[in-house]
Amino acid sequence: EVQLQASGGGLVQAGGSLRLSCAASGFTFDDYTIGWFRQAPGKEREGVSSISASDGSTNYADSVNSRFTISSDNAKNTVYLQMNSLKPEDTAVYYCGAAPTSDRFWWPLQSLYDYWGQGTLVTVSS
Repeated sequence: EVQLQASGGGLVQAGGSLRLSCAASGFTFDDYTIGWFRQAPGKEREGVSSISASDGSTNYADSVNSRFTISSDNAKNTVYLQMNSLKPEDTAVYYCGAAPTSDRFWWPLQSLYDYWGQGTLVTVSS
């Protein structure tokens, strides 16, 4: 059974930090790219960051670049999203997804992702 378990969300003040985790099971982790997406109230879900489990290459949305860091522990089939300098506009439900890594891969395209986690809520107070 394929599972993506997102965790680590919570309430934090602006300027604070959180680390999200996405634990994967049921598929060949090294063959996939794990992406983090978020959906704020009243907005569409958007890409935040991604990492290829095979070669560690990363991508970031402009809005989080230099504040967020994505990493992968392949031994644990887990991807982390370290979020620093959080802003109220980072408030959202954060989801992780898994997409088969390929040569032509546009990481924010959600239709490429086969599997999704249940989401974890991040609330940043001002």
